[in-house]
Amino acid sequence: FMSCRFDIISAIEFDKSGDHLATGDRGGRVVLFERTDVRDEHANRRELERQDVPITRHPEFRYKTEFQSHEPEFDYLKSLEIEEKINKIKWCQTANNALFLLSTNDKTIKYWKVQEKKVKQVSVMALDTSRTVGDGTTSRASTSTSEPPLPNGGCSKKSDSLNSDLLFPPGGYPSLRLPVVTSQDVNLVARCRRVYAHAHDYHINSISNNSDGETFISADDLRINLWNLEINSQSFNIVDVKPTNMEDLTEVITCAEFHPTHCNTLAYSSSKGSIRLIDLRQSALCDNHSKIFEEHEAPGARSFFTEIIASISDVKFSRDGRYLLSRDYMTLKLWDLNMDSGPVSTFQVHEHLRPRLCDLYENDSIFDKFECCLSGDGLHVATGSYGNLFRVFGSTPGSMEVTTLEASRNPMRRQIANPTRPTRGTLTSMTRGVRRGGENLGVDANGNSLDFSTKLLHLAWHPTENSIACAAANSLYMYYA
Repeated sequence: FMSCRFDIISAIEFDKSGDHLATGDRGGRVVLFERTDVRDEHANRRELERQDVPITRHPEFRYKTEFQSHEPEFDYLKSLEIEEKINKIKWCQTANNALFLLSTNDKTIKYWKVQEKKVKQVSVMALDTSRTVGDGTTSRASTSTSEPPLPNGGCSKKSDSLNSDLLFPPGGYPSLRLPVVTSQDVNLVARCRRVYAHAHDYHINSISNNSDGETFISADDLRINLWNLEINSQSFNIVDVKPTNMEDLTEVITCAEFHPTHCNTLAYSSSKGSIRLIDLRQSALCDNHSKIFEEHEAPGARSFFTEIIASISDVKFSRDGRYLLSRDYMTLKLWDLNMDSGPVSTFQVHEHLRPRLCDLYENDSIFDKFECCLSGDGLHVATGSYGNLFRVFGSTPGSMEVTTLEASRNPMRRQIANPTRPTRGTLTSMTRGVRRGGENLGVDANGNSLDFSTKLLHLAWHPTENSIACAAANSLYMYYA
């Protein structure tokens, strides 16, 4: 049971090329996978032409390496245990065929370099002692002597006299040759380049790389800090929502994300369901936002659970930076950065659970933090739910496309009428599809049979293809269209 708990995946991230995938778990480990079905850029023209036919083969990833990123710690000043669970992983720019990534637990961020190292061994020794020399006797080079040793390392013979055993034979040593060093194996070595610590009083909930390739941010409940990758001794506090009196605290930061192309822009979400866009050029401390995205509730619709389910657990920019996707407990919302009056689309994830919010509150499930993701072309969005299900929605205006899939080793498979290659931009032929939108998600009318202990919190979309990696407990699944 204990080993299974530590194996539960807690973070997933593709790199920008989509050729590498990283996962982190509750045991503080980071596991890397690499793609194996990519085309060889150096192949000859005929081979490339042969590969130019439509390929129905799905993306394939294989295990690459793993390393222990974080260990459990104890804060003696606060009498607080710091668990090793990986909260977030972010890939950094590659250099010299080495992979770089950031990983964080609740308090400490680490910058890792993963590189291939050739293991060199001496394959041919200098002297083969099994051969004979000169008169047929076996050669030996011994400094042993039958004389008793003298005190203080003294020598009974003169310093210019050599031991007879060390004299070269008349014919020399025919088996004496230079050692040969060869590279036998290639090992992947992960080395921690820098540790960014002691900058957060509260648990780190997100990290995000800047498009300038030099800086990144880390966010906790009340502050967002800006770091330089090369400097771990200091960081700059750019957002601070901590009130003078903590009793006046009304909302906390839940997630922060850099704009994918504008290095001066970032967004952060709050527990009240708002997303603030800030511009680093305006001031050193960005207390004032440049834009705020929030949806005003309908009059009379407020209840005890309104603010709890409005808390945003994740935000993601679209690849072109035009849209923002946010996930609260019940819905996905797609926002246009040029329109802050309200979301352009709202997707109901598990509306059938609304009558059971009281039960979800009692077992703390209402505080689960579900992640969200967008496809590289921006045509689809996805997020997880209970029962190890995740839902994919078409995000184009007027789209009614909804697909529900189960992360399972042996899911029930839906028969596909036309098994040919799916049309570009559609996910209706996603493999392992077990349930479709508009169905009851495997529960009765009251949602009684849903297992709240199995939930799909973490998932990531391939940056260029219709492939989704998702985690159900300690298992990693890949779905493609």
